Amino acid sequence: MTEREEYRQYRFSLPEGATDLLIVRHGESAPARPDAPAPTVDGHGDPALAPEGREQAEKLGERLAHEHIDAIYVTTLRRTAETAAPLAKRLGIEPRVEPDLREVYLGEWEGFAFRKYVAERHPLALKMFAEKRWDVIPGAESNEALATRVRAGLERIIAAHPGQRVVVVAHGGVIGQCMSLATGAPTFNFMGADNASISQIVALPAGFISAGSGPSGWTVRRFNDTAHLDPVFSIASEPLT
Repeated sequence: MTEREEYRQYRFSLPEGATDLLIVRHGESAPARPDAPAPTVDGHGDPALAPEGREQAEKLGERLAHEHIDAIYVTTLRRTAETAAPLAKRLGIEPRVEPDLREVYLGEWEGFAFRKYVAERHPLALKMFAEKRWDVIPGAESNEALATRVRAGLERIIAAHPGQRVVVVAHGGVIGQCMSLATGAPTFNFMGADNASISQIVALPAGFISAGSGPSGWTVRRFNDTAHLDPVFSIASEPLT
């Protein structure tokens, strides 16, 4: 009798030469207050982490400390560096800066105004979400400009780390754009990334064919993983992959 022919369901594994990107949103930043505006860096609001954000950063560091991480990237804005700091200290890795992954520029609404007008359901805020465009806000960055620079930033990281796993601490708008580039879906479809959440994109090597890869050759493995922020979370022995 011959052996029965059978085929098990496929389980994803990283192909040789792929870059595994763990894209983290920074921890909760300090509240926006009209009487104490945050400093700016190149026109971008640059608040520090709130106490809650520092706690989230510690939990993130605890979650990823037992993973094999080859590099850590942050942006020019300090909330990303402060979020990465506990993990970087645990792993002994000096974070690198990728300026093109800074948050979307919000023009006249940069800083306090954006949070205020979104909370108040300002007509332009409603229009922004309806049309799924940042540049509904006066002076804000366009979707196209954001996509161009985010792609450039990610491609530099991918080119520098073939076959490696990289943590990238960035911003909510940028994470939405990363997901959009990987899937082809609108950026605003992925605007729900929580503070200190982990999303994962695998950049496949050139010529590799995968049913799950988007138009960029990148495939999304997860979005908005916040298990480490759960009060009852404990570190599992099984790695993320």
